Amino acid sequence: MTQHQQALIQLTAVQAAAKLSAREIAAVEYLEAYIEQIEAVNPNINAVITKNFRRARQEARAAQKTLNRQQTHGALLGLPILVKDNQLTAGIRTTQGSKLYEKHIPSKDAGIINRIRQAGGIIIGKTNIPELSIGANTVNTLFGATCNPYSETLTCGGSSGGSAAAIATNMAVLATGSDHGGSLRIPASFCGVIGYRATPGIVPNEERTINHTNYSLQGPLSRNIADAGLLLSVISQRDRSALDDPMAFPLDSHQFTSLPELDPKQLRIAFSEDLGGLLVSNEVRSLFRHRISQMSGLFKVCHKHPVDLSDAPATDWALRQDVFATQYYDQRIKWGADMNPNVLSTFDAAVKTPLLDIAKARRRQIELYRHFTRIFDEFDLLIIPGVSIKPFPWAQPYPQQIDGRKVTNYMSWLGLSSSLTVVGHPVVAMPCGLDKQGTPFGLQLVGRPFEDARLLSMAQAIETAFSRIPSLTKPLSPYS
Repeated sequence: MTQHQQALIQLTAVQAAAKLSAREIAAVEYLEAYIEQIEAVNPNINAVITKNFRRARQEARAAQKTLNRQQTHGALLGLPILVKDNQLTAGIRTTQGSKLYEKHIPSKDAGIINRIRQAGGIIIGKTNIPELSIGANTVNTLFGATCNPYSETLTCGGSSGGSAAAIATNMAVLATGSDHGGSLRIPASFCGVIGYRATPGIVPNEERTINHTNYSLQGPLSRNIADAGLLLSVISQRDRSALDDPMAFPLDSHQFTSLPELDPKQLRIAFSEDLGGLLVSNEVRSLFRHRISQMSGLFKVCHKHPVDLSDAPATDWALRQDVFATQYYDQRIKWGADMNPNVLSTFDAAVKTPLLDIAKARRRQIELYRHFTRIFDEFDLLIIPGVSIKPFPWAQPYPQQIDGRKVTNYMSWLGLSSSLTVVGHPVVAMPCGLDKQGTPFGLQLVGRPFEDARLLSMAQAIETAFSRIPSLTKPLSPYS
């Protein structure tokens, strides 16, 4: 790769979009730099499992013609974007990380992909996921494991692990992901990038199989907050497919590219290391306390909060049964014994779960939501750790124990993220330096529902403040 190509892939999405529009760089050369990076890096990381280079080159040439004519164009024109492999892409293989769909080539795009294409984004490939996107470790029998960019023996997280690892290694300028119990936030934390889980309904998802839910959300992965806002402004647009999602309320999506500047000294911060006693390793607790002590002076107020979501993981497990039964009841007959054990165990538990247990969980969910929302009567943000442990070997389906406490299933160690899914508030996952093993340490910044633009503005102010403190700044992977 030439020095010029290296310079091109270092540009943020916002910077690249501006330079493309001003014709300071060419869409074709910009794309080729990313293709070079994928070819050089992906054999070691295994994030990109389907390449779309031929079509991407055609689209880059077409984008350049539009730019040369100085025609009005979409916000993503000429930007190379990777797509999570559970999102349908017309003419590009979409496998769901499963041998069942190894040769599946959809005839139409999912709504999120159509919006990206309509804005001029160039889909350069698909990224790896655990089978059916279930689990927080990106490994499947079809493509194998995606590695952590900071240590190839460790997990990148999941289920949007391929997308997060690709962003961390500059294999694309933007990527898509999705989130049930943390699938945007966990890999963002483990890979040192931005993952954004919006208020439910911000990003339309016409493929959702349940009417109103905090699950099955889609969102961006990026290098910084401004880039996340750029992609969010496109994928949250209200097109025809948005009408097929009853959760998609009226919205001005342009607000996410016009984030007002904020002074962190204006912010009132609450923090919690465990949301009232959830399973969190001593190492993460200690590092989180230290990072809070380093950043507390940046804010007007930074207080420990007695928030209690200790029963939210159990509520999440019962709600998950409802989602699983609805989504997969007509597919179970196709599954063999080699299906992802996370999928098998959750579905089998779902069909055995009494209706009353699900009803109680739904009641408890709304109680937790109302309790949690009161935090934001006094504070602007709640900050908690991104994940309960540091990245572990990807050869383990999930950590078997945390500080001597047994982890009973693939969700038991994910309480910090799944509990936030239960209450449904918007969350930014963002990096906060490195841990003791040299892998990224992440935070979750939680805001008030429906105030996503303000949350992104606050996160951007904190991101800028962190950039001036070496121990808090965004790390760079060895491949970036």
